[in-house]
Amino acid sequence: MSTPSNVTVGFVGLGHMGGPMAANLAKAGYQVLGFDLVPAALEQAAKDGITVVSSSDDAAKADVVITMLPSGKHVLDLYSGGLLAAAKPGTLFIDSSTIDVADAKAANELAVAAGHRAVDAPVSGGVAGAAAGTLAFMVGGEAEDFEAAKPLLDVMGAKIVHCGGAGVGQAAKICNNMILGVSMIAVSEAFVLGEKLGLTNQAMFDVVSNASGQCWSLTSYCPVPGPVPASPANKDYQPGFATALMHKDLGLAANALRANGVDGLLGLQAEEIYKRFKDETGGGLDFSAIVTDIRKRSGEA
Repeated sequence: MSTPSNVTVGFVGLGHMGGPMAANLAKAGYQVLGFDLVPAALEQAAKDGITVVSSSDDAAKADVVITMLPSGKHVLDLYSGGLLAAAKPGTLFIDSSTIDVADAKAANELAVAAGHRAVDAPVSGGVAGAAAGTLAFMVGGEAEDFEAAKPLLDVMGAKIVHCGGAGVGQAAKICNNMILGVSMIAVSEAFVLGEKLGLTNQAMFDVVSNASGQCWSLTSYCPVPGPVPASPANKDYQPGFATALMHKDLGLAANALRANGVDGLLGLQAEEIYKRFKDETGGGLDFSAIVTDIRKRSGEA
């Protein structure tokens, strides 16, 4: 790929994740044409050096088009509704939304049928990772398309993995977040049990973070205040990674478990637990706030 100053990037979806991702591309020297339906997102994008355009079709008039959207329906509707038709032949489409594997494959097929190239490249790392440019990208698509996308992904992320063909990037993301959801529930249940048994949260952390129960949900994103200062638990559980988004990802995992005949009892149970929590809290709290729900249901304040 040419140097950043010679490459234009269309970016559709400038929300909590897409906004800082696009800003990092602009900071690296890429000309970024950004579009979002939310005026506040466009205002922030302009401050971040992004050229705001009036429609997604205008954003498609670039060398590479990145989408970061809420669902597979949004991606497919956008692709079939004019985005692909507005792009010049051979445009590389990178979809960083987290969507169903079948939808990712369908989006790839639409792009290829329209004469373009496409990869699915969902991310892990949350808003902090998007802002810092340290996201992990899980990429599905042809090897040559992955190589074409990689210079841009390297700007936005710290770990870029080509997982396989179309849709396999989404498969990796779904599996990863199923592990994350299950492990956060397990860590939270252990903290509440420890409290019942007389352990302080700090003592619990000091032991388990150096023992066989150590995991990311404990050491990097501890669900109780105190042990990990940067975790949302110390900020009244402001996301971070919202409960509503965790439930969405676990829903995708649950659908995949059922569709593929996997006896995934923990994944299915985690989806039900987060659905209940989302419905009762509105989904706006960080997903690590599940510990407060477990504590409440265990008869504690």
